[in-house]
Amino acid sequence: MYSRGARAVALLALVATVSACGLPRSGPNKREIFSGAIQKQGDSFVVAVNDHVTRATAVVPAIGFPPEFRGAGLVTADIIQPGDVLGLTVYENVDDGILARQGASAALLNEVQVDDAGFIFIPYAGRIRAAGNTPERLRQIVTEKLDAQTPDPQVVVRRLAGDGATVSVVGGVAGQGVYPIQRPNRTLSGMLATAGGLSIPPEVARISVLRGSQRGDVWFQDLYSHPQIDIALRNGDRILVERDTRAFTALGAMGAQRRVPFETQNLSAIEAIAQVGGLNTGLADPKGVFVMRNESQEVAQMVLGRADLIGEQRMVYVLDLTQPNGMFLARDFAIRDGDTVYVTEAPFVQWQKTLNAITGTAGTANNLTNLADGN
Repeated sequence: MYSRGARAVALLALVATVSACGLPRSGPNKREIFSGAIQKQGDSFVVAVNDHVTRATAVVPAIGFPPEFRGAGLVTADIIQPGDVLGLTVYENVDDGILARQGASAALLNEVQVDDAGFIFIPYAGRIRAAGNTPERLRQIVTEKLDAQTPDPQVVVRRLAGDGATVSVVGGVAGQGVYPIQRPNRTLSGMLATAGGLSIPPEVARISVLRGSQRGDVWFQDLYSHPQIDIALRNGDRILVERDTRAFTALGAMGAQRRVPFETQNLSAIEAIAQVGGLNTGLADPKGVFVMRNESQEVAQMVLGRADLIGEQRMVYVLDLTQPNGMFLARDFAIRDGDTVYVTEAPFVQWQKTLNAITGTAGTANNLTNLADGN
């Protein structure tokens, strides 16, 4: 039979054992994160967010079109391309023309094909570049070439076969396909409308235009906010519409713990927290909101006011939502692709877990003792 003193000793042993054990939790606490700072021989810079930090870190990767795209003028649908087949009629103002048959006033040149280099051959006019010109411009060129051979020639040029200038549109649009460049869709926004508009949310739609070896990217909404980037299209352009692939990871005492895609073009810390259901009011420490990222050398030096850093730096940004301007700083602090947003548990939560573990373990021990006393 156990004495009361023995049971008290056993209870104290249980308390010590539970206190020494690692209790379940979602991640490190504030003290452990701060202990990993470079200032304490750790491997990351731990920085409290203030107005200077929000400005220094408000760096959004630049996207846009190269100058060659923005400076291109509008084209028509009737641009002649290599492989097109043309028909030309040449009217001459003389009875004995150089091209017309005896007794005829016009010469009909059917099925003149544009070669792979973009040229055609016209008797007495020579080899003429047709690709890149409209039929009207080619008519003027042929007329000028023949004018030295026959007086006041009249030339008609028409396309017999060929697609003309076209653009392919794929990805998140209602109607993927190859579309001719026509008057209503000679710009990027017009072509997207021709393809039926977007099939993905416009807030996260990213538009890429591939032209030869060059590529440019813009956000869909910027096409309407900044009309100057609504570029003119060129034959062979490939337009890709895709959903934004950026995401951050939410961990700790929040409504969810998962990888979270961006829902808007720009995302602040307060929006990121709200996107996963906000802080868990029963667990979260509003003084312990951390944003972890690998920061570029340039930004890290701006944040820390140093010039001796080399390469990317591990940064841990600390937000205290209980400060008078804490919510404003969280609203202004930009979240970037690949960030980890982590919220620590409030200190009392660990105490509560400890007490629950102690009382639960002590209750189990007491039951065992009573069972032993009854034997």
